[in-house]
Amino acid sequence: MRLPSHGPCPVCSPQGMGIPLDWDEAKAEITADFSLDERQQGPPRHAHGGISAAIIDEGMGASVWCAGHRVVAAHLEFDYRRPVPLDLPLRLIARAGSKSGRRVRAEGEIRRADDDTVLVQGTGIFVEAPHIFEEHGFGWHPDSITGAGAEPGAEG
Repeated sequence: MRLPSHGPCPVCSPQGMGIPLDWDEAKAEITADFSLDERQQGPPRHAHGGISAAIIDEGMGASVWCAGHRVVAAHLEFDYRRPVPLDLPLRLIARAGSKSGRRVRAEGEIRRADDDTVLVQGTGIFVEAPHIFEEHGFGWHPDSITGAGAEPGAEG
């Protein structure tokens, strides 16, 4: 299921990179197929590390939202396994993990689409903060996604 737009996001909005995020309810994961170009370049012919981090952050956050939690990022870590090439098909995979109190863990990665090589891996801790979204009239609620609200990792 394609996720709705949520304003001028630098990753998923048309004003930004325009990377569409899809929620796979059966696998309980976010996926996105995309490529990057010279606008996202860091080292010659490769993506800037901050771009890779932003993409994984967006995927992890979306996976936690689709699991039913209105969250913001509290702690993010990234391992850059290999340089991310420009102008080649890439795939984002992200999923929510365990929940403890207001904290929800998540993990994500960018892979080459042609041979499934993991290029960048990330983990994050997201903290429930519904008041931020209620105060600012955020465009969609996690409960609007089919199957949302189940605990991360729960079978449904």
